[in-house]
Amino acid sequence: MSPVQAVWFDLGGVFLDWDPRYLYRKFFGDDTQAMEHFLSVVCPPDWHAEQDRGRPIAEACAERKALYPEYAQLIDAWEARAEEMIKGVIPGTVEVFAELRLAGVSCYALSNMERENWERRYQIYDFLRWFDGYFISALEGVIKPDLAYFQKALPKLGFSGPDVFFVDDRPVNVEAARACGIDAEVFCDAGRLREDLVLRRLLPAA
Repeated sequence: MSPVQAVWFDLGGVFLDWDPRYLYRKFFGDDTQAMEHFLSVVCPPDWHAEQDRGRPIAEACAERKALYPEYAQLIDAWEARAEEMIKGVIPGTVEVFAELRLAGVSCYALSNMERENWERRYQIYDFLRWFDGYFISALEGVIKPDLAYFQKALPKLGFSGPDVFFVDDRPVNVEAARACGIDAEVFCDAGRLREDLVLRRLLPAA
């Protein structure tokens, strides 16, 4: 395959092991049904997506507390204890990223993430400051898998579709990228990622 000019990386599920259940198991314990009710009704994915699109977290939590005052403490934790939703850094990905940097490959972060959490995590995780640039949904007002996300990212970061190899843990996001002419693969683990990069002549074979 022809070499590309840059690698675009998703963050959650590729570098950071993020899941709100890591936090809320501390509240619900073994009551999985109650936790899933909370995460599907009180603080559901579509509500969280609006924060990724740029809605302030405090505003979003205030709205849910007005609707569900009995869950006020748990809703407050969504903002105050957001870092507890991250179990840690996914093994091996940062090391592959470091290889790409040594090889002189340009790398960019493209993530659905809230403004507040991005700004904090940019300080917490050193590797986030290694990227040549970033395109964060809350800063841009558009989220994956909207095609507009990639259509806006390409000119802003200075690339066309064939210039880029994109890695994301969600197949729906990979399909959206491909629909915009971007070479993309679903992230499984660091070993498979490295194989995909070798295939594209971005890293040498082991």
